[in-house]
Amino acid sequence: MTKLGKPEFSARLKAGKTVWTAGAYDALSAKLAEEAGFGAVMSTGFGVSASHLGMPDLELYTATENLNVVRNMANAIDIPLIADADTGYGNAINVMRTVRDFEQGGVAAMIIEDQEVPKRCPAVANGVELLPMDEGCAKIKAAVEARRDSNTLIIARTDAFDEDSAIARAKSYVDAGADLIQPISKCFSDFVGLKRLREACGVPLSLQILGWLEKDLDPAQIEDVAGLAVFPLVALMSATQAIRSNLSVLAKSHKTGSLPQLVTSMTDFKQFIGFEEYEAKQAKFLLRTLKTDN
Repeated sequence: MTKLGKPEFSARLKAGKTVWTAGAYDALSAKLAEEAGFGAVMSTGFGVSASHLGMPDLELYTATENLNVVRNMANAIDIPLIADADTGYGNAINVMRTVRDFEQGGVAAMIIEDQEVPKRCPAVANGVELLPMDEGCAKIKAAVEARRDSNTLIIARTDAFDEDSAIARAKSYVDAGADLIQPISKCFSDFVGLKRLREACGVPLSLQILGWLEKDLDPAQIEDVAGLAVFPLVALMSATQAIRSNLSVLAKSHKTGSLPQLVTSMTDFKQFIGFEEYEAKQAKFLLRTLKTDN
């Protein structure tokens, strides 16, 4: 896919033309997603909490901590970044500041969910506490009003577990100005339910490809209902498995010759991370150079 600018990305999603997206948790994983050829990157709060705090996704990090990660990710890539903005970190007025801060941080879209603060990750929790629907709508209205650029997309996520409740909330959030609707994977159990949601709310869906969606849906079905199709945790889980495997062996063998997972060479990594580019900048702009004594 040709790299999309923010206006093109916004138009594509609103039109329901699917952008396949990888979840990332820091600047390095975002760069790897871009290199792989994904059309966009999504910051995953699950991954941010795990990688930066070593803690579960319970909104334990602050808005500022999340923003710092997101800003670094946006600076590292040239494709659109969708930010997991959790609950917006407070009430509707807090949401307005969150939207402005993340928009200034370089994101192309934000996902705002309708849980009570602090939230719990529905991927692992058996139940969550939802805001009253009118309060959830007020937060979406506030987010839409706060954005400076109409191309900055507001994605309303509903964490309702009941299909009828999720559809009712989705319709209300669209009326409040949401550009896309994101259900949680535990709510709907088949493609028919997702089609019903898509037709009822009248805007494309943002799908997190987890659980049954990974196993049961093919790409054509996803593209039929989704503007945004995200594999949120593949990068995090891949890195965890590879690092765990190699370090476990290394701790016992104290040598790198028998590691179970391949390791990127230093030459390859230096090229990927941009050493050559920065060495050229140093030669151009740094007037004093180090000299060795003979």
